[in-house]
Amino acid sequence: MAPYQTQTLHPDAEGIDRAAAWLADGQLVALPTETVYGLAGDATSDLACARIFEAKGRPRFNPLIVHLPSREAARGIAEFPGDAEALAGAFWPGPLTLVLPLKPGHGLSPLVTGGLETVALRVPEHGVMQAVLAKLGGPVAAPSANPSGRISPTTAAHVLAGLSGRIAAVLDAGPCTVGVESTILAPGPEGTRLLREGGLPREAVEPLTGPLVPDTTPGTVQAPGQLGSHYAPAAALVLNSDLSDPHAIRIGFGPAEADLTLSRTGDLVEAAASLFRTLHEADALAMARNLPIHIAPIPDSGLGRAINDRLRRAAAPRS
Repeated sequence: MAPYQTQTLHPDAEGIDRAAAWLADGQLVALPTETVYGLAGDATSDLACARIFEAKGRPRFNPLIVHLPSREAARGIAEFPGDAEALAGAFWPGPLTLVLPLKPGHGLSPLVTGGLETVALRVPEHGVMQAVLAKLGGPVAAPSANPSGRISPTTAAHVLAGLSGRIAAVLDAGPCTVGVESTILAPGPEGTRLLREGGLPREAVEPLTGPLVPDTTPGTVQAPGQLGSHYAPAAALVLNSDLSDPHAIRIGFGPAEADLTLSRTGDLVEAAASLFRTLHEADALAMARNLPIHIAPIPDSGLGRAINDRLRRAAAPRS
């Protein structure tokens, strides 16, 4: 693709106006959300959606999440079976994506759904993202703004490191507060399936839905983030390390001695928010010194499940 002079926009009225204008013209703009930066394109445009796949090097069978300003906008695109209405009422706007059956006449590009009869929808909470959606007046498809399979971006600098020259602009609103992608649920008449662990812990969801049915690595990809190898640094990643090997870049959790830490106090919220930033830093050090990355065990509860999901996929054999 022809290289862009990727611009950095400020999160003010001028930056929001320019971002919306580029999106309306079929261009790509990386936008901040509370989870990670998203690579946004007009979800109704085949050209814009094709550009997303091209810029990321993303497999065409991997669906895209559509971001909308409200639950009312989502109702015009999809049906709301099972627990969908209750989930949207409780957790939108926020770090929750719902996979829902498409309505006839939905108007989305077929590239958004990866050939499925369902669509992944989210109403983000981030004020800047909401301002761009309002200015554009339509839905945007916005997977994470990074080369496919690599570490997700939680700052504008992360976006530029991976996509500079491939996209029109990045709207820089500072670091993302949640730091891991949205939780993805598929509500239906027989219950609610968990398709991806994320920024909304299942403990917050299950009082409303009952026990979730995990379906996070199916034989057929049903939602983003289900590929076996994903979120990967360039360096080799070793999980559940005791951090005793001096010939590694060591990432700690809790008070143990390490080169970097997700949370010195063992706070899972802090660890989730810092996960991708820390992996970016560790990867740069590891590649400069030709070393692997070792990471301490993370408790597998609450947001720890989302962190461990990302780490397992990051450490999986590369295809």
